[in-house]
Amino acid sequence: MTKFAAAALAALVVVVTGSAQDVESGPKAGDKVTALKAYGLVGAVEGKEADFAAERKDAPTVYLFVQSEHFGRPMAQFIKVLDGKVKDANEKAGVVAVWIGDKEAFAKNKDYLTKVQMSLKLENTAVAAVGGEKSGPDGWGINADAHLTVVVADKGKVAKTFAYVSVNSTDVRQVLAAVKGEKK
Repeated sequence: MTKFAAAALAALVVVVTGSAQDVESGPKAGDKVTALKAYGLVGAVEGKEADFAAERKDAPTVYLFVQSEHFGRPMAQFIKVLDGKVKDANEKAGVVAVWIGDKEAFAKNKDYLTKVQMSLKLENTAVAAVGGEKSGPDGWGINADAHLTVVVADKGKVAKTFAYVSVNSTDVRQVLAAVKGEKK
């Protein structure tokens, strides 16, 4: 087999067996949770900027970083299912969902996300937005190619990170396993 044919075969195997979580995004397991300054829209902090990492302190938290332009029904279903099941995984756990976009998207998100809350009726999820770069808040290492970055943290440290180009409600299981502390 020629080198070209071997390389083509290897590329085909990656395409065929690849998953929706082939993008790296977010901090690594073991990293300390850094400040997360965002504008609160729904939840404990509303109508002002806050440091959501400081608000959650050492409590088990699932941080969701949503690229605004990629938010749609499958991602909404993921968030709704996660919101409904996170307390089953750990009664102290909560979710912080942060929409990321440029300054124009930030302005639209401030109105749009309150409507999303009226539709989804989230109970365990704080909703916030940041404007600026698609790489999200400083120190979080968000990859703009990831439509959704999920960071599971406990005791102020990152336990596990997931990055999705495509996500749906079936992906909640692996996130809940990380919230429970299961090693997989």
